[in-house]
Parts: sequence; C-alpha cells; structure tokens
Amino acid sequence: MTDQELTELIKKVSQEYFGKPFVHQAYFNSRLKTTGGRFHLKDRNIDINPKIYQEFGIETLVGVIKHELCHYHLYNDGLPAQHRDRTFRILLQQVGGLRYSPIKSTVKKKTYHVYECTNCQTIYQRVKKINTSRFVCGKCRGKLKYLKDIVISA
Repeated sequence: MTDQELTELIKKVSQEYFGKPFVHQAYFNSRLKTTGGRFHLKDRNIDINPKIYQEFGIETLVGVIKHELCHYHLYNDGLPAQHRDRTFRILLQQVGGLRYSPIKSTVKKKTYHVYECTNCQTIYQRVKKINTSRFVCGKCRGKLKYLKDIVISA
C-alpha cells in the first residue's frame, strides 16, 4: 500500500464513520516503533506505522485510522482531543476505533558489569566497563577483578 492509497483509505473511513471529510495527507512512517499512528497538530497530517498493515492486516489498520481520525476531527472542531478526555473516549467508542496499539513495546535491558576487590572483597556494579589494570578499589586501593555481567529489565 502506498501513501496515496493510505490517504484515500483514510478519506473513505472518515466519510463513512465520521460524516466529515479528511482534507490533509497521510503517510506511512517507519520511524514509529511502538505507536500505531500519530496526528500532527501543526500540519494536521497523519502518520501510520507500516507494521500495523504488514503484521496485523487491514482491520487493525482501520482501527488505528479511526483512532487518529478521532484526534483529527475533535481538534478541528475545537474540542478536547487528548486520550484522557471524555469526548475523545466517547467518540472512539462510538466509531469502534482501537484504544491501544497492538504493537508491543520492546523491554529495555540494562547491563551492569560486576567487579570485586581482591583485598577487601567489596563488590562494585558499573554501567560502563572499566580498565582493571588502571582503576583500583576506592576503599583499600586493592586490585579489582572482573566477575560477571548482570542484565536487568528496566
């Protein structure tokens, strides 16, 4: 599906479910990672994540389009258009749009490097690796020994 076909689909969905025209442009934006789409207040264009169409199909794409069109039409009418606003939630429920994106966010992992002093057995956890031949224990100035890496979900 091209950007032009996406724009035509959005125009069709807007007319069918909202009874109002969509007069701006729509684009596929591959830089969107976890969101399904984005409505730009400045130029009133809509970006859609191409993964929505590729991985979940046309039905999910239409659900995301309805969600973005709720932002679009409420903003154009001068009404509150944020997710937490009652008018947005009611309109989204009326047209049957998706509340959340089906794309799962990737869990960020943080790696800690664990070192131990050979003299006083003090344990150090560092985000960055250190040069054990250059750095020493902060308490007793003893030699540091690398132990292991710990991966923690953040």
